[in-house]
Amino acid sequence: MARTVGIGHQNFEQLIAGNLFYVDKTMFIKEWWENGDAVTLITRPRRFGKTLNLNMTERFFSMEYAGQGDVFYGLAIWQEERYRVLQGTFPVISLSFAEVKQVDYDSAAMCINQLITDLYRKNAFLLQGELLSEEEKSEYRQVSMDMPAVVASRSLHKLSEYLYRYYKKKVLILLDEYDTPMQEAYVGGYWDSMISLIRTLFNSTFKTNPYLERALLTGITRVSKESIFSDLNNLEVITTTSEKYEAAFGFTEEEVQAALAEYGLPDKMKQVRDWYDGFTFGKRTDIYNPWSILNYLDKKRFAPYWANTSSNSLACKLIREGSPQIKVSMEELLTGGTLYTQLEEQIVFEQLNQRENAIWSLLLAAGYLKIMRFTVNEERGKIDYELVLTNKETRLLFEHMIGDWFAEYTPAYNVFVKALLLGDLEAMNEYMNRITEETFSYFDAGRNPSQKAQPERFYHGFVLGLLIDLRERYTLTSNRESGFGRYDIMLEPKRETDDAMILEFKVFQPSRENTLADTVRAALAQIEEKRYTAALTAKGIEPKRIRRYGFAFDGKSVLIGEGFPKNCKNPS
Repeated sequence: MARTVGIGHQNFEQLIAGNLFYVDKTMFIKEWWENGDAVTLITRPRRFGKTLNLNMTERFFSMEYAGQGDVFYGLAIWQEERYRVLQGTFPVISLSFAEVKQVDYDSAAMCINQLITDLYRKNAFLLQGELLSEEEKSEYRQVSMDMPAVVASRSLHKLSEYLYRYYKKKVLILLDEYDTPMQEAYVGGYWDSMISLIRTLFNSTFKTNPYLERALLTGITRVSKESIFSDLNNLEVITTTSEKYEAAFGFTEEEVQAALAEYGLPDKMKQVRDWYDGFTFGKRTDIYNPWSILNYLDKKRFAPYWANTSSNSLACKLIREGSPQIKVSMEELLTGGTLYTQLEEQIVFEQLNQRENAIWSLLLAAGYLKIMRFTVNEERGKIDYELVLTNKETRLLFEHMIGDWFAEYTPAYNVFVKALLLGDLEAMNEYMNRITEETFSYFDAGRNPSQKAQPERFYHGFVLGLLIDLRERYTLTSNRESGFGRYDIMLEPKRETDDAMILEFKVFQPSRENTLADTVRAALAQIEEKRYTAALTAKGIEPKRIRRYGFAFDGKSVLIGEGFPKNCKNPS
């Protein structure tokens, strides 16, 4: 009988005691311990089991659970007899920064203070007897929600010392979602203040702490060493390209196949692969997103479960406020294209506004992109990567994200799409000009897109974003070959009652054209001269059912014109 699928469990003991579905990842304990690294930082995308693995590690090592190893009976780690004696033998400090998502520095710092205060309250037994001097007891009680940064920065170091003196053993420190405060500080605009606090806290806790046995940190991104780890030279960083812990987070192909068999769904493997596969850790390919697999096993239907959880605010901000080229690259990725770029595994948040490859590095670390292949350029000491969207789920995430931008910021958006479907050229022009007036400065972060190196491609990506909601009714393709060239956008109808459409974009060139109307005529002429309709007519769509639109842009001014086949004066 298949086990019950429990959604959202992060407590290892409850998961096992309840006989809920669980993929055995307990050998992570052995791998981490035998690697012997003093401070380990592991980055993985969200919802990949980081919190559960840390809770499992705490449950195994913490003296709080001494003599309670029965929860591990039958699991892989308990087959290793020499590890049984390690169970329940270390003092453990465990905390998570998952909830440090405040909109300003003071509130975020107070949240961190509260987390540390809770740890001190949990270990209040240290105040009993004469273990601590009266002065130390006074310092202990200074740890509170409103403690100054100088007290907070030393608090975990001091707690390590007190626990060491009590148990006569050095401590293990487990910190989950270490980078959440930094991501939120970047989005919220209080980066410098937060980095100052985190840097001093981490230095005291992980660098100058003689009472530390080992530490394990998890997060989504590898924040640059210069930002917060400048003084930490004992740090082992495990990113998505590292070979350590390849199978410890996420589900492998074999584990997914076994799960589908358990729930009577072995014939769904291909669809599951299309939706949720695509992650690569180290040399291990075909890693699956566990959150979506669990939800699929529970609900028996395909949906973007992972994409609809947690916050995508940082990814949204970077793409929305990025350069036109960022948007063009996203458009190409959404239509199945490949992005060629160089990456830096260290995320330098201060450079996200200036360096395009820093954005792609972050999106790769967050799981939105995957590496198809890479080439080592030994002469330059660089690696060139080919990136694509990870899977169907991540593609839908970005489609919905872009659709939400237009829905929120441009009320005219839906009206434009309706006008396009109706062939109402006057309404299309009216609403497109309203959209560009309201939206271009927002999407281009205040810069003038018409002055960029590839302005036509910016408009191209912009209009394609408007059409995302038509994917159920049309097959949308972009930059594909047809006839004697590459069209900009083609809408191929999925039902016979709809017309096909070809959209061509031109930016006004004052050296060659007098008015936007001239630019429209040039766009329409190109559709005919290059025979862009060939791909549609080859599928049996009559020329009179193919609408041709020329879009002419000059900054925020737009003019749309419609063209007809040479032997047809009326598109109907």
